Amino acid sequence: MTLKGKVALVTGTGSGIGRATAVRLAREGATVVALGHRQESADDVAAEIRADGGSVLPVAGDVGDAATVRGVIERVERELGRLDVVVANAGVNGVWAPLDELEPEEWESTIGTNLTGTFLTVRYAVPLLVRQGGAVVVVSSINGTRTFSNSGASAYATSKAGQVAFARMAAVELGPRGVRVNAVCPGAIDTEIGDNTEHRHTDSLGVRAEFPDGAIPLTGTEPGQSAQVADAIAFLVSDAASHVTGTEVFVDGGQSLVV
Repeated sequence: MTLKGKVALVTGTGSGIGRATAVRLAREGATVVALGHRQESADDVAAEIRADGGSVLPVAGDVGDAATVRGVIERVERELGRLDVVVANAGVNGVWAPLDELEPEEWESTIGTNLTGTFLTVRYAVPLLVRQGGAVVVVSSINGTRTFSNSGASAYATSKAGQVAFARMAAVELGPRGVRVNAVCPGAIDTEIGDNTEHRHTDSLGVRAEFPDGAIPLTGTEPGQSAQVADAIAFLVSDAASHVTGTEVFVDGGQSLVV
């Protein structure tokens, strides 16, 4: 699954799935453009990649801001001359609250980062991707696609469902131009995204269910690891998946089949 000679943009590389993916693609030979929300976080993953012998361009910016994303892509073209892979991973959990308590600006913030950010990342990358063909992976979730048990997560789940619809639409549109587009839908993964989640009055929402053997068929109560999601992404952007587009890969240990 070598990516030698290719350039890969990965967003949200400060931690978790984004960081693991940036490291994995660099190990496969890609020059990785590591986009973090802060320069410090981008530089941190860049140091790890370089220590492993990889090539990386660390950049910072908000994926929800069109001018910023456009500027990153322009820099990629100027300094690296090509773009073969895009992993639209940057995202937030945002505020989880009852519908009648969720403020419009809280909804807009989650949608803006997760869904609009995905659109902007892919939209500005298309002119470079179609030059030689390429691959896009959108990092969605089981929430909003297979499971709806996290009551209060309406903004998050909506953004994740939207990402899958966007990936499918983009796959059909960009396929004739040589670009494949797929999505990965992780379940419970041991990342830091939960640290930035605000829960308000969600305890009494939804329907309760008990899973005496654990909610994840493969592992019981143990969450998956970011590296396992990165493995799936590495496959999807490689030539080993050359006839795979417009589909979702669920990386959840079977969790979404029972929850």
